Amino acid sequence: MQVDFSANYFELFDLPLQFDIDETALEQRYREWQRLTHPDNFASAGEAEKRWSVQAAAHFNTAHMTLSKPLDRAVYLLKLQSVDLDVETDTRMAPDFLMMQMELREALEEIESASDPYAAADKMRKQLDEHTQAVQKAFKDNLDKSDLDSARDKAREWQFLDKLMREVSDTEARLDDDL
Repeated sequence: MQVDFSANYFELFDLPLQFDIDETALEQRYREWQRLTHPDNFASAGEAEKRWSVQAAAHFNTAHMTLSKPLDRAVYLLKLQSVDLDVETDTRMAPDFLMMQMELREALEEIESASDPYAAADKMRKQLDEHTQAVQKAFKDNLDKSDLDSARDKAREWQFLDKLMREVSDTEARLDDDL
């Protein structure tokens, strides 16, 4: 069995190089590769084959995880186009998005002190979901038009929204712990 470790993740799973993918096909191909490369299948093989199996299985796991999560898939597609999100050093964002960031941060800080913190968290989660859907659509539209700079900006906005969603979950977990 041959695995081309230099192939991009879409090629590994025989998927078109695009944002929208057939998730059922991804899952089927992943299970096929998992069955073929799983280290348990190489228990009686030589050390080189065992090592290869571990590497191949890890490679397919990483590829699967990347393609199965829309945000990770978006970032990966940009990476394949040599577009770096540069989140550490490039802090430029659209002014309207910066204003929205500040408003969302304030709302997050107010959740725990709200009269009904779970309702406040749920409201924020719905708001973030709406924003995320709009940003995801804008990302896809920009990518489809090969407007990589705008797609990059939308991916960065998406990353912020994703991080904020995780922080809402963390806040809910703290609320649960305080019960």
